[in-house]
Amino acid sequence: LASLIFQLRAQNQVLKKGVVDEQANSASLKEQLKMKDQSLRKLQQEMDSLTFRNQQLAKRVELLQDELALSEARGKKNKKSAESSSQLSQEQKSVFNEDLQKKIEENERLHILVSETFLAFLSSSENWSHNKEKIKCHLKTSGQQQLKNLQAALGSRLEESLCIINEKVPFNDTRSNRYNALNVPLHNRRYQLKLRDLAGQALAFVQELVTALLNFHTYTEQKVQIFPIDSATDTISSLNQKFSQYLHENASYVRPLEEGMLHLFESITEDTVTVLETAVKLKAFSEHLASYLCFLRKILPYQLKSLEEECESSLCTAALRARNMELHRDMKRLTAAFEKLHTYVSLLALPSTKPEGLLRTNYNLVFTNIATSLHGFHDVLKDISKHYSQKATLEQDIPTATQKLITTNDCILSSVVALTNGVGKIASFFSNNLDHFTASLSYGPKGGTEFISPLSAECMLQYKKKAVAYMKSLKKPCADSVPYEEALANRRVLLSSTESREGLAQQVQQSLEKIAKLEQEKEHWMLEAQLAKIKLEKENQKLKNSLSGHLTETIQERSVLPNVAEQKKETTEKSPREPIKSTSLVSDLFPSIEEKSTFFSSSTCRALAKRLSLAEKSKESLTEELKLASQNISRLQASKMLCNRSYEDQLSMMSDHLCSMNETLTKQREEIDTLKMTSK
Repeated sequence: LASLIFQLRAQNQVLKKGVVDEQANSASLKEQLKMKDQSLRKLQQEMDSLTFRNQQLAKRVELLQDELALSEARGKKNKKSAESSSQLSQEQKSVFNEDLQKKIEENERLHILVSETFLAFLSSSENWSHNKEKIKCHLKTSGQQQLKNLQAALGSRLEESLCIINEKVPFNDTRSNRYNALNVPLHNRRYQLKLRDLAGQALAFVQELVTALLNFHTYTEQKVQIFPIDSATDTISSLNQKFSQYLHENASYVRPLEEGMLHLFESITEDTVTVLETAVKLKAFSEHLASYLCFLRKILPYQLKSLEEECESSLCTAALRARNMELHRDMKRLTAAFEKLHTYVSLLALPSTKPEGLLRTNYNLVFTNIATSLHGFHDVLKDISKHYSQKATLEQDIPTATQKLITTNDCILSSVVALTNGVGKIASFFSNNLDHFTASLSYGPKGGTEFISPLSAECMLQYKKKAVAYMKSLKKPCADSVPYEEALANRRVLLSSTESREGLAQQVQQSLEKIAKLEQEKEHWMLEAQLAKIKLEKENQKLKNSLSGHLTETIQERSVLPNVAEQKKETTEKSPREPIKSTSLVSDLFPSIEEKSTFFSSSTCRALAKRLSLAEKSKESLTEELKLASQNISRLQASKMLCNRSYEDQLSMMSDHLCSMNETLTKQREEIDTLKMTSK
């Protein structure tokens, strides 16, 4: 859908460019037409001037002809008198004739030039009008065709998009402020840290301001006690007594300003959303500022009357009286500056208590007015500092001025200077960070004009805490893994065990082959031994039979029998030696085979034990992987839900965009209709 919209935008831009080009061409043609009209008007003016000149020349010719006729008549009457002047009249006549001939030729040439230029202008104007009609027709046909194609494409895509939106977006809450108020905004940690830093700086400035105000009111109370009448030597007026009593209560009104700012600073943390709707502590600070403003309003009449009483004193000079009247005006301005500042601060506190009292589009203006009022407050304090320094200088010159009065004036002046510097720092701080304050101090929808209600803001903060807890529950610590060095050592052991296992397997295979060969040889030699025994028994039987049957021949054969007996004996000795030798070889091989078999079994047992340990480790790793897979499944499900929500938001945005596209199409249709009407 987004790609379709991008294509439509591209086509729309191309069409706009074509329309703009055609408009530029038509404008250039209009310019050329205007130039031609101007040239035609110039030629017409020249033609009119030439006709007027011709008329003048014609009148002049007529006059000359009349004069000539008169001169001829006079010449006839006075031929004699004219003879002397005949030569002169002839010369004048010839000059007039030549001049007339030149004017006639010039007039004819100008007539020809005017006619030619007029004909050229008519032909060029006809060509321009013809070309203009062609261009208008071409623009009209091409624009209508492109408009039809664009309308058809946009209509089909709009229907497709509407079908997709109707299928995929059963419920759209983006246009409802009640539902949007519960949306949790994105957490900007950098913005929160920046705002907390600014609140810390503002707290430090307010602390300086509170200290300066306390000193100013306290030293003013001391000044009232000692001037113009010293309370230690005489009783002061009831007005100054009441004024001193009120000034003595200044700490109960000034200290809460610092406490309110401290609570506001503590409410701004890293893991919360600080906007005007959630800044509940700003209301308390506004109330403390209102109580201090009431204190200033309460002491203002007494302060003004006290200054007037000083002016009425006999010790007051004219210059000192002028300074007192300037301070009289400055104190009124000071109270007015505090009233203005309290008005804007109370307006900023409205979104957290009564959001209907301030429009969301006006809070930027409120911040700007706060910066302006702070600068005005600073200017008032500079005037007070200037006038009070002049007043202190004049009071030092009074003959009855005491050291206590001079010290008190110095303390008041230092407190006023500190107050001026503190307010100047606050004004410059607020002006420098005005862009940050007005950037994002409301979390509602961008198109909204009203602030979110405090209950909705509180619900939003609760939802944010739940979301943070849910994210923390998803973010579990990873299981302990095997260190890299230990894993390398285990790998070396595993490789060596597998290599030794392969070598032992080869040795066992070779030993088994040798055992099989030895078994075959054993069976062979056992059979040979049995055959040898059978042969021995047969030979013994033959010997017995030959001894029993041939007793008579014993003597004859005595010489032969020993040889035969020796041969038999050798054969009998040889025949049992061979099986004995084979049995001894087998008995020698059996211990080596047993040793190899025990070594093989022990090595296989060790290899199986290692395999068992590796299998257990792999089982543990597989269980951990299974846990991680289950966690990934849950995480993917959560991400799927988030993706679905984001897709729904995108579809809602697309629907809004389609609505805006429809509006632009209607505007383009109206523009095309207006162009058609203007072209007609």
